[in-house]
Amino acid sequence: MASNKEYVEFVVDQIENAGQITFKKMFGEYGIYADGKLFALVCDNKLFIKPTEAGRAFIKDLVEAPPYPGAKPSFLIGDQLEDRDWISHLVRISIEELPEPKPKKKKSKEK
Repeated sequence: MASNKEYVEFVVDQIENAGQITFKKMFGEYGIYADGKLFALVCDNKLFIKPTEAGRAFIKDLVEAPPYPGAKPSFLIGDQLEDRDWISHLVRISIEELPEPKPKKKKSKEK
């Protein structure tokens, strides 16, 4: 089941105080970015945040699950999403720990 855009917009609205939040459709699901860093996926209308040590220490009732079959486990965010301050703090501490995105390679033009 693919995620719907309305749910993704709700997620983005909840974490708008965590930086410049954007999203992009990816294979029927969505990637969520903060200041250009991919930090979360929305799959089947569920929010999965990339695991970090800071996030692990912050989340009290940690649930990990893969966002899609074959993926590495991520933090599955449930009812905590309703708490804007809590989820925004989690996003901020997570993106601090995540590496900067790799620069995209420019495609060379063949002659």
